[in-house]
Amino acid sequence: MRTWVKICGLSTPETVDAAVEAGVDAVGFVFAPGSPRTIDPATARELTARVPAGVETVGVFRGQDVETVLELARASSVSTVQLHGDETPGDVARAHEAGLRVIRAVGAAAYAAEPEEARGAFREDALLLDAVAPGAGATFDSAPLLAAPPARDWLLAGGLTPANVAGLLAGLRPQGAVGVDVSSGVESSRGVKSVELIRAFVVAARA
Repeated sequence: MRTWVKICGLSTPETVDAAVEAGVDAVGFVFAPGSPRTIDPATARELTARVPAGVETVGVFRGQDVETVLELARASSVSTVQLHGDETPGDVARAHEAGLRVIRAVGAAAYAAEPEEARGAFREDALLLDAVAPGAGATFDSAPLLAAPPARDWLLAGGLTPANVAGLLAGLRPQGAVGVDVSSGVESSRGVKSVELIRAFVVAARA
C-alpha cells in the first residue's frame, strides 16, 4: 500500500518545490491564527500556483468560522480545507457546496469518545487523527486508536519525524492508517522547514 503523504506549514517556494519533487500527495498552508507557520492568502496563492495538478493544496484552519474559512480558501486557491476545532456537519456541507474537499482533524482521544452517529454525520472526505495540540510536535499517543480504531481509512499526524514515521505506520496501519501529515517534524527550527528533512520524511514514510 502506497502511503499518502502531506507536508504542512509550507511558506516558501523552495520548500513547496522540494515537497512536490519528493513526490508528496498534498501540501498544506496554515491560516490558523497564532501559529508561527501562518501565511497570508496572497502568499499562499503564489505558492499554490507552483503546485502541479495531482498534488492536493490544503488550507489549514483552527476554530475559525466557516465564512472566514471559505473566504481564505477562495483567496488562496486551495482545493481542500483542513478543519481543526468545533466545526459542525453543516460547516463541512458548506465547504462541499463551495467545491472544496474537507479533511476533518480531531484528537485521537476525542475521536475515540465520539458516538458513532456523530462521526457519520460529518461526511468529511478524509479523517485526520492528530495530537491534542496540533502543530506542537507532541508524540502521537496510539493507545486510543489501538483500543478503538476508526472503522475507515484515516491519516496519522502528531509528533512524526523521519526517524519515527516508519515505525508508527507499521504499528498503526493494521488499524486503518493509510497516510501521514507532518509539519514540525520537518523543521530545522520552529516554523522553518528544512528541504533535507522534507525529502528524508517522504523516503521514510514510503519505505
